[in-house]
Amino acid sequence: QVHLVESGGGLVQAGGSLRLSCAASGTIFSIYTCRWYRQAPGKQRELVATITSGGSTNYADSVKGRFTISRDNAKNTMYLQMNSLKPEDTAIYYCNVRNIHWGQGVQVTVSS
Repeated sequence: QVHLVESGGGLVQAGGSLRLSCAASGTIFSIYTCRWYRQAPGKQRELVATITSGGSTNYADSVKGRFTISRDNAKNTMYLQMNSLKPEDTAIYYCNVRNIHWGQGVQVTVSS
């Protein structure tokens, strides 16, 4: 049974930073591509960032240059460092492994 647990969300002012974590259990974490998605109220879930097993990364244009995805395979954990946050980054953020397994989501709210 794969289990993903996110943490690190919260309320921050525009221009601030947050670091999300996603701890995985029950899977060989290191061999899979990991992703962060987000869903804002009234909008579809969108892909934010991707990191492959080899460490290659890709980002949505809306977060490029501000967000950084990373992973620590020894800790079975992935991260999303979010800098220069904007009100439009407000959403529930979800981690994903293999495009199959999902975390429960963590709220990020950016005030103007």
